[in-house]
Amino acid sequence: MEILEVSTIASKKKFVSLFATIEMDVSIHSGNIDYEWAIAINRACLKLLGAWPDNNETEQRKFNVRIISILIVMICSCLIPSIHALIRIWGDFMLMVDNLQYTLPFLVVILKTCILWRKSKELAPILRMVKEDWLKFKMKRERDIMIKRARIARIITICGYFMVVCTFIFAMLLPTFGVITPAYATNTSDPDHWLLMPTYYIYDTNRSPSYEITLILQSIGVISAGAIFTSTDNLLGLLIFHVCGQLENLKTRILHLDQNDFYNTLSYNVQDHRRLIRSIKIIEDTFTLMLLGILFCFALLFTVHGFLIVTVITQGYDLSFSRFLFIASASVAAFAHMCLYCIVGEILVTQCNEIFEAACEYKWYKLEPRKAKTLLILMIRANKPLYITAGKLFPMTMSTLCNLIKTSGGYISFLLAYRE
Repeated sequence: MEILEVSTIASKKKFVSLFATIEMDVSIHSGNIDYEWAIAINRACLKLLGAWPDNNETEQRKFNVRIISILIVMICSCLIPSIHALIRIWGDFMLMVDNLQYTLPFLVVILKTCILWRKSKELAPILRMVKEDWLKFKMKRERDIMIKRARIARIITICGYFMVVCTFIFAMLLPTFGVITPAYATNTSDPDHWLLMPTYYIYDTNRSPSYEITLILQSIGVISAGAIFTSTDNLLGLLIFHVCGQLENLKTRILHLDQNDFYNTLSYNVQDHRRLIRSIKIIEDTFTLMLLGILFCFALLFTVHGFLIVTVITQGYDLSFSRFLFIASASVAAFAHMCLYCIVGEILVTQCNEIFEAACEYKWYKLEPRKAKTLLILMIRANKPLYITAGKLFPMTMSTLCNLIKTSGGYISFLLAYRE
């Protein structure tokens, strides 16, 4: 009888072990599907451009060649000729506005590309952490939270690439067929032919095949710039929303700490909190210079576009409808990107503060005094807010966006007064 009971117990243990193994395999399989769903769009575009961080040395060499080629095309065919044209037209405000709306974003794109290239090794562990978080065993509630956050990042990604496609159609295809003319004035270097950007070249672009080659290189540069500009923003959103999802799961675990195994569960949560804090610092160190460049770019574009639009409305300045629509859409796109950075930063700050609130809301008064004291470690660390900043100077929050718009509005008033 005892032998039979022992055999039955052993069989039950084997069954439970087998069931746990199957459940773990199913979790990993579904986690892998969820992971691919969450990052597929970002990874596809960044890999196509050679800007997806990878630890593999072979992929890293391909990445170097591809990204260097794209940088050379953007700098030589777009940025340098655009700056050359800006120097030649200096003093004509309308032509300067027309030039700056291309030159400033290209400067930011090149800054983004160089920083992403330089910080690829630092970003690789963060991306590996994202994959591990999706693959590890988790409760259904935790998976639902991660899916919810990833869906928001995915929608933002799709909208960003949709804006790139619309810009491509509006700025390239329609002018090619003569439907609209987005440029304010004919380019200085090509009075007989249309190019994508107001640029000046040291060679004659009216002759064939110089014109065709220049147009092709500009097209490659503009498409690559738009894709990189949007992809880096989407990558930032993907990482921040993933961290926010992990912080939300951490908050729930803190509110339901197991009092029977209090020290182990608290230790696990403290270590997980430290892991997320390190991740936020790496993300902030990677994107801080990018955000500073974007901040100044948005401020300048918002000022010159606002001045131009107000001048058109109040003084009846001669401006075609297609040109006005192009400037208005560029302003809306820049504002949408700036809102994205600030909203994502605000969500991160709110989520970090909720960790502190969760530690305070926990029923610590029902614990032994020694156990209650250990919660202070988590409270003290969670009480310090975490930000993503622009150049370690300006926290990316909605208050920063409001102050930036107010300051830019003041400069618009100054330009209007100076013009009068």
